[in-house]
Amino acid sequence: MTRVLVAGVGMTDFYKPGKSPDYTELGRDAALAAIKDAGIGYRDIEHVYAGYVFGDSVAGQRAIYPLGLTGVPIFNVTNSCATGSTALFLARQAILSGQAECALAVGFDQMAPGPILMAYGDRPAPLGRHLEKLADAGGQTDGAYLPEFYGYAGKEYQQRYGAATETFAQIAVKARRHAAHNPKALFRTPITLEEVMAAPPLSPPITRLQACPPTCGGAAAVLCTEAFARRHGLTPRVEIVGQALETDHDDVFDTGSMLALIGPRMAAAASQKAYEQAGWGPRDAQVVELHDCFTVNELVMYEALGFAGEGEAEKLVRDEDNTYGGAWVMNPSGGLLSKGHPLGATGLAQCFELVEQLRGNAEGRQVDAAKRAIQHNLGLGGACVVTAYAAI
Repeated sequence: MTRVLVAGVGMTDFYKPGKSPDYTELGRDAALAAIKDAGIGYRDIEHVYAGYVFGDSVAGQRAIYPLGLTGVPIFNVTNSCATGSTALFLARQAILSGQAECALAVGFDQMAPGPILMAYGDRPAPLGRHLEKLADAGGQTDGAYLPEFYGYAGKEYQQRYGAATETFAQIAVKARRHAAHNPKALFRTPITLEEVMAAPPLSPPITRLQACPPTCGGAAAVLCTEAFARRHGLTPRVEIVGQALETDHDDVFDTGSMLALIGPRMAAAASQKAYEQAGWGPRDAQVVELHDCFTVNELVMYEALGFAGEGEAEKLVRDEDNTYGGAWVMNPSGGLLSKGHPLGATGLAQCFELVEQLRGNAEGRQVDAAKRAIQHNLGLGGACVVTAYAAI
C-alpha cells in the first residue's frame, strides 16, 4: 500500500464561545499553519476536506478561499463529534486511492455557549433512536440530554464492575494536570479530586467538571505520499500506519444497555482494524489521544481500545497507568475535558498533539521515547475513527 505521511500540522488556540475569532479565521489560520509546517504552498494541495458541525453549507469554502482560488476540490464534512477525524480519514483515502498525492484536512467550529441542542424541531432527530433508549432508561431527552447518556452509562458500568464514583473524577483531575503544560488548551488551572466531586451534578456520577466545554477553534493536517515528499524536498517524520472508521452495531438498540449506546463496540471494531493495519497493538503505543467528552467515556474506552480487560479500567486509573510514569500517557494535551471540544476541529487537534509528540516537540508535556501513538475520536449517532501513528 501507499504510505501516507503527515507532512504538516497546525492548530489555533481554543476559546470559550463569544471570545474567539470567527470560524473563517479559525479554519484559515489552522490550514495556513499546517501548510507552513509542511513547507509547501497552497497550490500544492490537491484535495481539501473541511470538517465542521455548526455551520451552513460551503463553510469550508468560506474558510479556505482566502488561501487562494486554485480550483482545488473542497469537500465539506460533518460526522458528529468524529467530524475532524473523518476529514482526516477521507484525506488519507484520497491518497491511498491515487486520487491525490497531497491532501489537506481542516476542522473548525464556532460554538455557542451552553449545552448542544437539536437544531431542527420540525423533522426527525438524528439521535431519535438513541433518545428513545435513553427515555426507556428514565433519562431526560430534551434540553441538556447529552450528559444523560454518559451518566446512565456510568451507572451501568458501576453496577456491573463496582467502580467507585471517585474513579471517574480522578480522570478529570488528570486531564487538568496535563493541560497545565498545553498553551493552546482552554482550561489549564489544576483541580483537585474534592473540587471535581463537589462540582454541580449533571447526571450522576458525572459532575460539571467531568464534562467537556463548548469550544471554538481550528486544527489541520497535510498528508502526502513518499513520492510527493521527495519531489518537494520534504522530510516528514510521522506516518499514519493504520486507520478505520466504524459505525454502530446491532447491540446499540437491541440490548437495552446504556453502555452499548455510547459506542464501545464500534470503538473496539475500529481499533482492531487499525491495529491490524499497523502490525502492532495497544501495548506497543506510548501516547494516546482519546475522546474524553465525559470522564465516563474515557474509562469505558480504555477497555474498548484494548488498554484494559473487561472491568479492569478502574485498576488502570488507580495504578496511574494513564499518565506520565505509567504504561501510557492518555491525553497529554488535556483532552476534550480541558483542551476543549470544538466538534469539527477535535479529531485534527488530536492529530496535531500526537504528531508533535512523535516529533519530540511537545515541550513540557512531552512523553518520553514516544514512537507510536493511537488516536480515538467518537461521535454518538454514530461514528468512531481510530488512527495509529508511528514515528519515521
